[in-house]
Amino acid sequence: MHNPRYNILRWILALTGLVLYVVDIGSDVGLGLEYLRDGHYAWGGLTLAFVLTGLIGTQAFSYAWYSDEIQEASLISSMTDVSGMSKNAFFGLHLFGMGIFTRYYRLLKKGFRVVWTKTPFYASEEKITQQHKIVVDMATDLSMLIMFEAFLEGAPQLILQVYIMLQHDTEPSNLRCVTTALSFCSIAWALVDYQRWLRRSLPQVKEMPCGFPLVIYLLYKLCTITAHILSYCLLLTLSIYSVVAIAFVWLLGTIWAYVLKTDFCGEWTKLERLYRAMVGVVLTFSFFNAKGKDTKLPMIFYYLLHFLLNTLAPILLVVIKPEVLTSKYFLPVTWVIFGGTVLGLICLCVYYAGLHPSKNQRAVDEPDGLEKPIQTAAMRRMRNFMQP
Repeated sequence: MHNPRYNILRWILALTGLVLYVVDIGSDVGLGLEYLRDGHYAWGGLTLAFVLTGLIGTQAFSYAWYSDEIQEASLISSMTDVSGMSKNAFFGLHLFGMGIFTRYYRLLKKGFRVVWTKTPFYASEEKITQQHKIVVDMATDLSMLIMFEAFLEGAPQLILQVYIMLQHDTEPSNLRCVTTALSFCSIAWALVDYQRWLRRSLPQVKEMPCGFPLVIYLLYKLCTITAHILSYCLLLTLSIYSVVAIAFVWLLGTIWAYVLKTDFCGEWTKLERLYRAMVGVVLTFSFFNAKGKDTKLPMIFYYLLHFLLNTLAPILLVVIKPEVLTSKYFLPVTWVIFGGTVLGLICLCVYYAGLHPSKNQRAVDEPDGLEKPIQTAAMRRMRNFMQP
């Protein structure tokens, strides 16, 4: 069983993540206002709506998790790491969209004390490990929320901006280029960060090693998601009513979560429905194991459909709208779709064939008579959350 540690590099990366999050949200809001100023009210409204959707979704889950922690802290005296705030105080912060910032503040503050403050000589190894585990759990919760935000706001934002570029075949503004690049970066950051923190937080599960496996995993996710997003954009260029087909893909993913009977939110029944809808959003763009079970066959089926869609989208567009060949963006986008699909699937096979950390690591036997660790709300979330 691994012993998670929080170090200086991870603290710096958390600070970097906060900066990227602020810049990403700020650039999207700025772009939405630019559209409204130029009279493109539909584009501006959609851009701001995606930002608002991401904020609302993440605030709902963040507040529910805080509520669980506060309830546990009131029952178990050793669990006091909720900043001494009440549910009403946390509700107020989340009502004004400050849930993510609150979590970043707590993580950076607690992490600073753990990695930058000299440990007293009399502190036991158990106490030190507990402090590191608290910070790791906080970072894992945050990575889950950032991934939610990436798929609720970042991915739809990319579809919109690339669609506008393809549909009008005009030079995009500098702000639109920056926004598009940041959205791709934020999704890539969120996926890698989520994968590593989730595995790091789960007991008796091997961590993803740094270096080559990490690069291959990043390429797998980035290439497949990029190709899929661009395919959706081509379908929307073919017909705006293709949004119905995309919504149908989301519906299938949501139904799949219901079939699996996910149990991520525990007693929060209504929030579980939102979680299953969130699973549908994620599956619209990338494959994830929604219930921690063997998903070899569902993954094969998913990526067969993925390959079929990515192949048919450019072909249908050429057949039905041959004038698209005169667009300066069509051929580059098509090459990215085909190249990203092939490279992504190759990286997927390489990663799962020889680089994926073993999920069948043998559990460490516990001596008889010892008290088992308390299953906290954070531990239950990590155990029931989507597995990469």
